[in-house]
Amino acid sequence: MSSGQTRREGPGAEVLKTGGLLAALVIHNLIYPLSTQGVIGPFVFYAIYAAMFVIATWLLTGNAALRWAAAATGAAVFTAGLFNSYAPSRLTALAVYITSIAYHGVIMVVLTWYIFAARQVFTEIILAAASLYLVIGSAFAAIFALIAWLEPGAFSSGSGAEVDWQQLLYFSYITLTSLGYGDILPVSFYAQAFAAFEAIIGVLYTVILLSRLVGMHTAAR
Repeated sequence: MSSGQTRREGPGAEVLKTGGLLAALVIHNLIYPLSTQGVIGPFVFYAIYAAMFVIATWLLTGNAALRWAAAATGAAVFTAGLFNSYAPSRLTALAVYITSIAYHGVIMVVLTWYIFAARQVFTEIILAAASLYLVIGSAFAAIFALIAWLEPGAFSSGSGAEVDWQQLLYFSYITLTSLGYGDILPVSFYAQAFAAFEAIIGVLYTVILLSRLVGMHTAAR
């Protein structure tokens, strides 16, 4: 096996890898409030965040460049997250957003490669596809946070409250799934442009993925 090939072992092992990533993503999205509580909370939150994509990358691909890119960006987001938690400033917040975007970019490449390199539909492919969908949502949350950092007031809340990270994550998934409740609105040019882009990606991802899976299933039969 060359260093660029996707590592595939037995069906059970692959399901554990991709299923573990999916579970970690769901848990991570649910425990965000932990990052603002107490002294140990931020450390635990960012330790989970910085570890899950690194571990997934090392398990799902043998590509050395992707592995070390995941390790480097994971370490960067962990450091930036701790600084922003214990000594918050506009600069540390910017560091969290930039490192998060890079960190998400690596795992998106890994998962895309893993999914579309497959020749048959297996359970692990479905789990990896679900993980990629969640990763896209959280990646856009970081992009939206960066836009809000560059343009304060780029997003407005129906309640009038300041739009923070948790609300941007919520807004990102609402946009990705095209629900559009309207309680948070993009008001600046770049906020609207990227929100529209995410909505398009959400639709195209579903269409392209379903076409790919149906095609693989048909070919296998």
